[in-house]
Amino acid sequence: MKLVIVWVSLVLMIFSYPLYAQYERNKAIPVEKVLFGQVLSVRDISREELVEDRDHGWKVFGGALIGGAIGNQFGGGSGRVATTILGSIIGGSMASNNNPQYQSRTIRLVEIMVETEQDGQFMVVQDFDPSMVFLQDDLVRMIYLQGGIVRLDKQM
Repeated sequence: MKLVIVWVSLVLMIFSYPLYAQYERNKAIPVEKVLFGQVLSVRDISREELVEDRDHGWKVFGGALIGGAIGNQFGGGSGRVATTILGSIIGGSMASNNNPQYQSRTIRLVEIMVETEQDGQFMVVQDFDPSMVFLQDDLVRMIYLQGGIVRLDKQM
């Protein structure tokens, strides 16, 4: 009986956990190539994004746990196991159906057109960094990282 509660709880926890990888900052990544060029144009871009509550999975897990505990109070024998499972499912779905809290977040990006001597023109969109503001005619280096990531910074 307790084994059933553990299995149902684990299954609900696994399916409610976010399946995205976190971005790691300050990590050394091998460089594939570097191009040098000059900025032709710069344009600021901002994008609004809704961010869902990150604790949603734990709320579903807690709802399933509470529902299973309540369901375990009813019935006897295999009926008790059935009411425990049913209580876990109902508790988890009630917590899942609860209106999630959303927050609005503005993402600031910068679109930079760069011309290199050898390879032509490139458009790069990257996060806005207030410590590195690009202007027309700035000399920049375009760094190609593993995974197709391109990053611009100013030549010193």
